[in-house]
Order: sequence, then C-alpha cells, then structure tokens
Amino acid sequence: MASHAPTKYQQNPSLPVVATIATLFGLSAGFHIIQLLHNRTWYFVPFTIGTILVGYAARSINASQTPDWVLVPFLIQTLVPMLGPAPFTASTYVVLGRIIRFVDAEHLSFKSTRSLTKIFVSGDVLSFLVQFLGGSILAGASSKNAFYCGQNIIFFGLGIQIIFFGCFIIAVFTFHYRIIQLPTTISLQTKLPWGQYIAVLYFSSFLALARSILRVAKFATGQHGAIQMSEIYLYCFDSALMLLCSAAFNVPYLSQVESRRNQTTFTSIEPDDTRSMTE
Repeated sequence: MASHAPTKYQQNPSLPVVATIATLFGLSAGFHIIQLLHNRTWYFVPFTIGTILVGYAARSINASQTPDWVLVPFLIQTLVPMLGPAPFTASTYVVLGRIIRFVDAEHLSFKSTRSLTKIFVSGDVLSFLVQFLGGSILAGASSKNAFYCGQNIIFFGLGIQIIFFGCFIIAVFTFHYRIIQLPTTISLQTKLPWGQYIAVLYFSSFLALARSILRVAKFATGQHGAIQMSEIYLYCFDSALMLLCSAAFNVPYLSQVESRRNQTTFTSIEPDDTRSMTE
C-alpha cells in the first residue's frame, strides 16, 4: 500500500501531534456536552457534533499505520474536518437570532430572526452537501480527472460557505451597530452580557471565514503544494482555528442566553416574552 501514498497523505501524519489535537477537541467536546445537558440547549447539538473529534481520532489511527494506511480512517479524517465548520456555524446562526429576540431588538435586524436563521442555515446546509459530495469524490479518487472533479466541487462548496459567512458577519455588525445607536430598554437593563456574546460571534465567524479561505488556498496550490506537503499548515491554519472557535463557545457559554434569561433588573418583561427565547 505504501506505493499508493500520494493518493492519501503527502506526508507521514505525526501520531503525537494529531493525538494531542484529538485530545484537545475531545476536552472541548466533553465540556460542550456537559453544558448542553445541564442547560438543555438542544440547538447546540450541531455545534457539539462539529467539534470534529472523530476526524482527528481517525487520523490518529492512520498515523499509527504509516505507511500502510487503511482507507476507512483516511476517508473519515478527510471528510469530517472539512465538514466540521458547517455544524459550528449552524448553531451560531441560531444564537444571533436568540440574542436579538432577547434584547427585544428584532426591529434593528435587517430581516426577521426567523428569516435570518432560515437563510443562513439553508446556505450552511447547501455548503455542507456540496462539500460532502466533493470530498467523497476526492477521497476516493483513483485518477487525475476524479481528483480535479472533487476539488472543483469542494471549491464551489467553499465559495458558498465564504459568501454566507461574510453575509453573517455583516448581519452581526449591522445589528450590533444599530443597537449601540438605538439601545432597547432590555439591552440597557439586563444582566445578560449580550455584548460579550456578540464579540464571541465576531471571533468565531472570522475564524471560520479565515479557515475557509485557507482551505481554498490549500486546494488552489495543488496536491503537491507547500500547504498540502506539510502538516504544520493543517494544524496552524485549520485545526487551531476550529479549536479556538470551539473553546470560544465554552467560555462564556452562549446558551446562557436561555439559562440566564430571567436575570434582569427590570420588571417590564412578561413571562411570554422571556419564553420566546426558547421557541
């Protein structure tokens, strides 16, 4: 099997490094699961799935098999990290809508929160499906034509992802700017640190956007380009960015938009208003 190495890895995966990455993702994922179950924030299930622990665990298995890499772990480590950001962003799209509704500022969003969430989640799903198709073709490619076909489909999926990430950042910025200029009573009086949560949305969105752009660069430089020939680029410009994104949602935990919804200093919110955050 060693003779087929170029169709799999362009370098020998480092077991200590990939095992460390898998462990760190595992710790973050475990923390997310505890937080999710404790707060019953089921809309964070996609985000927890997106911690892509399985992908790096599969890469660890391959690393221990060098140079006789088994196909199934290779396919898993190819597809899962590539698709991981889609579940991440699906949850962040929902979080923005919940923050907007919590501070009673839907009139400051350029679209209703329901429409906003539907638009971005739909784009996320489309990007996921296109990349899954391209990744499946690429991972099993046995010819140059199949390789380039899978690569071009992935390019298209990443393009969709980048466009929607960019639009989401604009949506966050638009809402943030407007509520600073025209704050609502709830936004001024609530104890919920919604400003910190907006900052986390900015941070995670820019990380995901940067990661997608770097993925495009990875494929654009070719199978034997510098980015694909060295693991350091994978870990610095892909793994590290998504790990930071995952950790950013651990502290502070954005599901507190729900669990702390009653911690306000005013009495003008009726029970139905606060319950709308969980609808």
